[in-house]
Amino acid sequence: MAATTYAIAIGSNRYGRHGPPARTVAAAIAVLPGVIAVAPTIASAPLGPSTRRFANTVVLLRVTDDPPMLLRRLKAIERRFGRRATRTWGARILDLDIVLWSAGQWRSRTLTIPHRSFRDRAFVLGPLAAIAGDWRDPSTGLRVRHLAHQVDRPRPRP
Repeated sequence: MAATTYAIAIGSNRYGRHGPPARTVAAAIAVLPGVIAVAPTIASAPLGPSTRRFANTVVLLRVTDDPPMLLRRLKAIERRFGRRATRTWGARILDLDIVLWSAGQWRSRTLTIPHRSFRDRAFVLGPLAAIAGDWRDPSTGLRVRHLAHQVDRPRPRP
């Protein structure tokens, strides 16, 4: 397979062997294959039941892996960092999600690209817009910077 580019969202909100969440994110970036761009790391509020703030960023990878192979590699990195199965949206040492793929869309039982929720997550879209603002969402055709603007836009109260 020819090399393609992936956008990977990275998050942490628990201390691990690398220290606090921001250091865990930096350590994860250091072991990812084919990193070609790194967005600034931001702090964000958790979704769901967790009470710990997250450190989040997005990186671009240029690799020859197909989506299932890259997913296996990312899950192996999560396990090496100490991630264990937790409840949905619970605290975690490391979370690595494939957000976008330069070859378009992918759907299987275990993986959907683009990531199902990335359009609603400012903590993904903000960093992604910083390094790939012109990348188009293959599902909507909108540029990442436009999606980031939409998610940050104040909405009228019902």
